[in-house]
Amino acid sequence: MKRWIKTAATFAAFAMILAACGTPAEEAADTTVATDAPTTQAPVTQAPVAGLPDLGGIDVTVGVENAYLPFNYIPLGETEGTGWDYDVWIAICELLNCNPVMTVAGWPAVLEQVANGELDTAADGISITAERAETMAFSDPYMVVQQRFVVLSDDDRYADSDAVIADADAIIGTQIGTTNYQLAETLVGAERIQAFDQFALAIQALVSGDVDAVIIDDAAGLGYIGTSADLLTTVEGGMQSDPLGFIFPLGSDLIDPVNQALAALKDNGTLEELGHKYFTDSFTVTYDDIDDPAIVEMINALPDLGGIDVTVGVENAYLPFNYIPLGETEGTGWDYDVWIAICELLNCNPVMTVAGWPAVLEQVANGELDTAADGISITAERAETMAFSDPYMVVQQRFVVLSDDDRYADSDAVIADADAIIGTQIGTTNYQLAETLVGAERIQAFDQFALAIQALVSGDVDAVIIDDAAGLGYIGTSADLLTTVEGGMQSDPLGFIFPLGSDLIDPVNQALAALKDNGTLEELGHKYFTDSFTVTYDDIEG
Repeated sequence: MKRWIKTAATFAAFAMILAACGTPAEEAADTTVATDAPTTQAPVTQAPVAGLPDLGGIDVTVGVENAYLPFNYIPLGETEGTGWDYDVWIAICELLNCNPVMTVAGWPAVLEQVANGELDTAADGISITAERAETMAFSDPYMVVQQRFVVLSDDDRYADSDAVIADADAIIGTQIGTTNYQLAETLVGAERIQAFDQFALAIQALVSGDVDAVIIDDAAGLGYIGTSADLLTTVEGGMQSDPLGFIFPLGSDLIDPVNQALAALKDNGTLEELGHKYFTDSFTVTYDDIDDPAIVEMINALPDLGGIDVTVGVENAYLPFNYIPLGETEGTGWDYDVWIAICELLNCNPVMTVAGWPAVLEQVANGELDTAADGISITAERAETMAFSDPYMVVQQRFVVLSDDDRYADSDAVIADADAIIGTQIGTTNYQLAETLVGAERIQAFDQFALAIQALVSGDVDAVIIDDAAGLGYIGTSADLLTTVEGGMQSDPLGFIFPLGSDLIDPVNQALAALKDNGTLEELGHKYFTDSFTVTYDDIEG
């Protein structure tokens, strides 16, 4: 089976599911993606119910993807899974006196893991099919779902599913290795299918216009819509109906007890209650609200620094990386936010320490500071006396000139003007590049870039060379007076610096990789390196 849809029809599926308990089913759909992550264990809270088998408190390993709404998922910022699968297996084991050990297993590898006896069972919205029943056993069905087409809301070509099928030009998106794919192949042929590793990618392709419809299961669809809810709709006409069940190794002793527990959960109203919780409009979690299990696994595998202090050198005068807003005493900026995020992952305490430029380089090299985060370019020369993290950003250096200065169409024109004086900051790669491009005799260097900008406005220099990542704040109230010329020059990767041989380098690199994968670096980039960042050097303490 697979995810998606408006779930008014979904809860109706629960009525069918419960009527179906005790009757084996023969065909169905598919489920899930793939990823690995930590194992989570749900507690048992009561003794077995009289009349049901007593499993003696055994562990039952239950394979789940932890990325398949509403069956199993990890909420953003958390490390433990939850969902219908979790709740129902807690309920089953409360009746049977067992302990469900929810174990992350990718799709479709989980099928083989269960068939081979590596897992006791799997609960991932798995369709019951005759083909699968040749290598694994199924519980009684706990739900019946229908497959449907999803299209763009403003697409008036398709009144029903038959219209989608009849449109010879319509390309159908779905997920590789699912019964949704198999049904699509039966309905329209493989040449009209575009298959993706995940259903979420198929939905993205639909929104972007790369496919005309996506075929999905109605039981798990709501979460796929996410922020695209106003863009998507399901067309009339469900297609193949798929019963879902738990899978077991052939001959497993768990099958009959679990079937008895499912029947009891039907009779006592638990399945109906969970149906209302997860398969109606009251369930509002979407795929925008959950974590990727692979990222969670990466985060869980990060080193634990034991709550140590990490002294981080910053200038507190370098927008948008680090600065002190006017009237305040505490610093803020990209460097602050990213080091808070790093230490949340590594269990450390970032102690942001003011250090002047370029003295901070020597302070770190000498071990007076653990690291520095001041938009520092990674260079071979610096790497002789200090170590660098992996790059967290690549910037280009550019020339800034007066807006009404029509002498310079591009950076080559600035370089070619033998009379042009270039302003920059002492000890920076901007200075080094300017020296390479025009020679030291054409450079006027300042202690801070803000002073170079003031010199440009007052006419004491003809251009200033700066990094594009940090340039916006330098313009300040002179925004109408200044502009950058066409043509970026040297590209500089930026990294944090450490004393040579520092034990922090590898943990920080791992944390940076996790922050990239979980979207934190992108989020901070939007916050500080786009037009949404409006702080200028007129707004900060000197």
